[in-house]
Parts: sequence; C-alpha cells; structure tokens
Amino acid sequence: MDSIMQPFDIDLVYLWVDGDDPKWLEKKRQFTGKVADYSEGNNKGRYVNNGELKYSLRSVEKYVPWIRRIYIVTDNQYPGWLQRDHPKIRIIDHTEILPEEALPCFNSSVIEYFIYKIPGLSEHFLLANDDMFFNKTLSPDYFFDKEGIPFVRLKRKFLGRWHYPLKRFLLGRQGQYISKVLDGASFVEKKFGTYYSGIPHHNVDAYVKSDYRYAVEHVFEEQVGRSLSSRTRMYGDQHRSAFSYYALAVGRGHMKYVGNKESNRLSLYRDNLENRLNKYHPDLFCLNDNQRARDKDREKVKPFLEGVFPGKSSFEK
Repeated sequence: MDSIMQPFDIDLVYLWVDGDDPKWLEKKRQFTGKVADYSEGNNKGRYVNNGELKYSLRSVEKYVPWIRRIYIVTDNQYPGWLQRDHPKIRIIDHTEILPEEALPCFNSSVIEYFIYKIPGLSEHFLLANDDMFFNKTLSPDYFFDKEGIPFVRLKRKFLGRWHYPLKRFLLGRQGQYISKVLDGASFVEKKFGTYYSGIPHHNVDAYVKSDYRYAVEHVFEEQVGRSLSSRTRMYGDQHRSAFSYYALAVGRGHMKYVGNKESNRLSLYRDNLENRLNKYHPDLFCLNDNQRARDKDREKVKPFLEGVFPGKSSFEK
C-alpha cells in the first residue's frame, strides 16, 4: 500500500490487561473476592495474557498503516516489550476515563462505556480487543464511507423475534453474552421501532465518537448507570453492540452482514487454528479464549501467531 487518501483521521483503541501480573491479581482478589472462576463473565480467559497484543500490533503495521494513533487502555499496566515512546502509541489508564465510582474495574463492558473520553481520540475510531487481528490489506473505506458513517458488521445468526421474556427464559442463565446483546437489540426496537436480529461479528468495530458519546450519555444512560458498580461482567450490563444498533436505527451506520471469509472467530479449545485460518483467509480474525479453554489450549497461541506475523514491528523494543 503506497498511500491512502482519507478526509479524516482514524484512531485505533485496544483494551488490554495482563492477567498474570501479581499486583493486578491481588487487587482483583481484594475487590471481587476471587481472581477467576469458570463462569462466562469471570473466567481466566477474560484476563489471561497470551501475548496477543504484540502480534495484533504487527498486523496493524502490516495491513492498516494509515491508522493515525493507537490507544491502549489499561489498569496501571503496560506491556514490557512495548516501545512506549513510539509516536503512534498512547497508554491510557482507567483512571483517566472511568468515573471514580466504577474504579477499580475488571469489566470490559463498563470500560467500553467511557472510551470516548480518551484525551485526543479522533472523531472516527476503531475498537479492538488485543486478541483481534487484521489479516489483509484494508483501506479506511472498509470501515467508514466517504462521509464518515461506519459500517456495522453483523453475523447472520438469527435472534428470533419471540416475545422477549420468552427469549430470556429459553436462553437461561448461561448465555450472558447473548442475553446482553438481546437486551440492547430489544431496547432499540422499543425506542426506535427496528429490531436487528444479527449478532456482533466479535471483531474490530468502527465508531463515530460523538454518536458513541450520545448513546452512552443519553440513549442508554439508565442502563450504563446501573452497571457502574459491576466489577466483573454481569447480567444487565450494556453490551456495546447496542450502540451500533442505535446508530443503524437513526441512520448513522450502514449494516453489513459478514461470513467467515470476512470476519472469523477462531476457538482456542476447539479449532485447529492454522487449518481454519487457511481455509477462510478472512479479512479479520480473533482468537476466542473463554471458560472452556484450558492452559494446554493457550500454549498454541504464540507459535500460531509467530507463524502468521513473524516480523517484528516498530512498536516493539
């Protein structure tokens, strides 16, 4: 890619935590009573550091070098390998953006509410977890149209239009993630008259900061306020997919249904990572670590990513 012409800046935001840090582990134990369990919202896979961020940044430099600035949102931590004085990198501590009553916070949903408060964040930005990767050369118009409206990528997994209490009953208490997505979709339907049955593609998403702020401070103000005290992920937290459903409902987003060739979710506990990646060769992929994954599954991560992104980036010491 020689040059990319774009009428506006685009930043990239990561949420990152080193769940192997003894100081962080002790703080989490003090405030939550335990480090982790096997629940959907507080399992080891939510926090363990598999070293993915290094390789995600390699994918950024290789495939989307037009990103203006990269913000890494952390809890008084930073990766030891990171070139912290790199002109593109900014480390943002939770205390800079989260309200005092939410601190300390081990809940990514709550942290995501306030990323629009990052000092200097551009009006157009991408949001990623550290286990998400760019896998092809992509231009800014992959994420935003020429007017700066984001593309909202959804998977064609139909979340049926059953009566909402029945949805909750059928899903039970095990589907926390889907339950939170349904909460947002149903609220948008009630308030704006449109129900979006596709689920988030669980990968890099595009947002407009002013729309994001309005969603948090006005549209979903009550839901956001209720969950500020949720130290770890809980039922009732507002999933950020609701902000995208809202953008679609008011004409501030373009919906794109995507399949495995565009956005692929590789499971540590289930998939042969190399085979799945080579089969689909997706634009974006993520490595899904959850309550089903074990340490032996996580041993696959580094050799796999080293094979996909072998070249050291300028973000590394």
